Amino acid sequence: MRRNDREIRDFHEILEIIRRCRVCHVAFHSDGEYPYAVPMNFGFSEKNGQVTLYFHGADSGRKHELLHKNNKVSFVMEDAHEIVTGPQVGACECTMEFESVMGTGEMDYVAEEEKEAALCALLKQYGVEEGKADYHFHHEVVPRVAVLRLRANSLTAKRRKVGLP
Repeated sequence: MRRNDREIRDFHEILEIIRRCRVCHVAFHSDGEYPYAVPMNFGFSEKNGQVTLYFHGADSGRKHELLHKNNKVSFVMEDAHEIVTGPQVGACECTMEFESVMGTGEMDYVAEEEKEAALCALLKQYGVEEGKADYHFHHEVVPRVAVLRLRANSLTAKRRKVGLP
């Protein structure tokens, strides 16, 4: 990381940033010249320091084709976007406040018996939980949904706030 002064090292603080994020961009190895990046809704779990991200969607398409060839992916998610202008931000008088989490990992498919728990993690990411008024879950469609799991093997996080270097 070029700007070590912006690095977030506290694991619990990184988890809090992940909780605030709404979209995770996943980059797959492509069979062409460029990587294939996809913005996706996500959920996550953490157990004993292992962060696992969950994604859902159709069970066919380019990301699935690429995943079958190479399951190593990278990802990025960000939060707290706000443009700030004025002399307090430095020479160009314009910057962006942000928090981001990036990482790498291996992606695979969630087993049928684990799909509902993974889908509930996705709902929880967006504030929808069992027992709340907006909770709505069709158990009968679960077998028709592909649920992907990304076990992160590296995580880095960064923050830029005005007034900090």
